[in-house]
Amino acid sequence: MSSPEISVAELSKHATPEDCWVLVNGKVYDLSNFAPNHPGGADMVYAYAGKDGTTTYNQYHSASLIEKTLSPSEKKGDIDDSTITSTWLEAQKAELTSAPDPNEKPPLDAIINLDDFEKAFAATGSKKANAYIEGASNDLLTLQANKTHWQRLFFRPRVMRNVSVVKTSSTLLGVKVKMPVWICPMGIAKTAGPEGEAALAKGAASSGIVHCVSTTASMSVEEIVGATGSDWPFFYQLYVDKQRHKTEAVLRQLASIPQIKALFVTADLAVVSKREADERVRVQATVSVYANGAKSGIDKKGGGLARSTGSFIDWSLNWDDLAWLRRHTNLPIVVKGIQSAADAKTAMELGCAGIVVSNHGGRALDGAPSTLLVLMEIRRDCPEAYERLEVFVDGGVRRGSDILKAVLLGARGVGVGRPFQCSVAYDTEGVEHCAGIIQDELETAMRLCGITDLDKVRGDMSWLNNAELAPLLPPTSNAGGGLWRRLFGARL
Repeated sequence: MSSPEISVAELSKHATPEDCWVLVNGKVYDLSNFAPNHPGGADMVYAYAGKDGTTTYNQYHSASLIEKTLSPSEKKGDIDDSTITSTWLEAQKAELTSAPDPNEKPPLDAIINLDDFEKAFAATGSKKANAYIEGASNDLLTLQANKTHWQRLFFRPRVMRNVSVVKTSSTLLGVKVKMPVWICPMGIAKTAGPEGEAALAKGAASSGIVHCVSTTASMSVEEIVGATGSDWPFFYQLYVDKQRHKTEAVLRQLASIPQIKALFVTADLAVVSKREADERVRVQATVSVYANGAKSGIDKKGGGLARSTGSFIDWSLNWDDLAWLRRHTNLPIVVKGIQSAADAKTAMELGCAGIVVSNHGGRALDGAPSTLLVLMEIRRDCPEAYERLEVFVDGGVRRGSDILKAVLLGARGVGVGRPFQCSVAYDTEGVEHCAGIIQDELETAMRLCGITDLDKVRGDMSWLNNAELAPLLPPTSNAGGGLWRRLFGARL
């Protein structure tokens, strides 16, 4: 039986806290019972009583979340479009959050590098979305080191090579890719644009790279994977929940989705760090994480999206839990968040398929080493890890030439996060444009360096000059450092 149609006049009658109906995406919902339990406060719901809350809802939530949350009796029916008047529409314009001004957004063809995406989003995205996406821990020391250290690693180009044809294609955990790049799991992508993670999924597939879906995505994993309309592969990033049965349920869910090819287990964020920019911007709109229903809110510490939506993360996760994970999944396990050669060795000895050298984009421990330094430390102190594991890296990568540097150090693949998240403001086309910039810069760097095939030079450090960075590495007693000294002649 079809749902009854609700007139605007009828909707407007239910405009009190005790009788609160709200229009969302063309459907009318009775939120009277839900509002008092709303994590962002009941007032946020009451502000839209008898009105249209679609715009604010869609800024942050998956379209299907409200259908999943409410009971059948709370779903009152479709709005009767024939009853909508211009007067009623004018009354819906009041917004509680600052929305982007589309008139200020530069045209996509004016975006010529990855930094341009972040600059454009800074000018046009909401203050809260910018604080969430661009923010990092405490004094931003690690965030800044991630970026600047890539700029201090130099090439040793060779000339007079035939570079008319270059090959960037490779494999990541058995997945064939056009270039060794994957989109980092940033979470809550609908804060950047209405397509959210669907834009990342479609853009990755059409560009021949892999999107790593976040546990804290604003859409369900089925919606994200299904957005491509194909069998294009994905990775999945896992935060282990304090309620372990919830993580086990997620793993059962992933087992039914053949496009998911690997499990990236986040290990560098036992607790969500202090991200002051995110905490300072307080808005009443509540953001939801699709997978576990965690919602943002405001308390005495501030209004941090990351902290309030990440409170479910299990502090007790440890190396022994790899055995537990293996009992519940057959996916290759990659430990994400390695920040020392010692932990790289542990992951290798415990039989992991790979590691991600990562510090959460500077969002975990402030003062942790840049990911490039850790990549170099592993090369010096545990070089066998590059043979026995697939070593990935992310953090501060902003140029195609950074991809080439990582591969020359031995990395199998390189993750890019913030620029792709900001590109969602331009929907799928923006994600494709972002990937295209990286592809073009990578090929250009290869040609200017005299390299024609990435797979053939992976781990060949003779193409690099790291004289500026070698003194920043920690002391070592590992005899394996001899190879490093022969190649670079650096005092360690």
